[in-house]
Amino acid sequence: MYSRIVECDAKNLGTMPSRRPAGARAPDRAPDRAIVLVGLMGAGKSTVGRRLAARLGLPFVDADAEIERASGLSIAEIFERFGEAHFRDGERRVIARLIGGPPKVIATGGGAFVAPDTRALILRTAVAVWLDADIATLAERVKRRDTRPLLRDRDPAEVLAELARVRNPLYAEAHIHISSKPTPHEATVKAIVAALAAHRP
Repeated sequence: MYSRIVECDAKNLGTMPSRRPAGARAPDRAPDRAIVLVGLMGAGKSTVGRRLAARLGLPFVDADAEIERASGLSIAEIFERFGEAHFRDGERRVIARLIGGPPKVIATGGGAFVAPDTRALILRTAVAVWLDADIATLAERVKRRDTRPLLRDRDPAEVLAELARVRNPLYAEAHIHISSKPTPHEATVKAIVAALAAHRP
């Protein structure tokens, strides 16, 4: 199943930024490497990532969506059929392909940065941005989707609290830490752009 994922050429994924409307502001200066958004489910990685990419004039790619597209299965189906370890291995290879292409904004699944090999790859070759949010905010956001394998038949707040205890110390290794609050997404994008401007790889 993952042979198709590995063979997927990330250089052709989302390499054409959206055309800027006439009169729109010029994009902010982007880093010369991929920007990888990490954090728990519900932190807003995909939503904020799309806006950030538009702001920087870069393509946006959702790693989970690329895995689903290449495999022809949903993330939940991959977990169920092949298990998490198999999924993480394929996920690492997809993220490596995406980072290896032209600079872009990449949203990752909540567990991607937890895997040691994937985390090391991101820290070495990209700019990692941790979108952090409190449990109540995350729980409210994830209730809108029922496709997350780790939340099946469980209380979202309880699951997220357990994940935060394990994962937050690892997310803290990211180059940039941004608080994702229940405010307009543009405020989060603005904070990331400012942090990127101050960041020195």
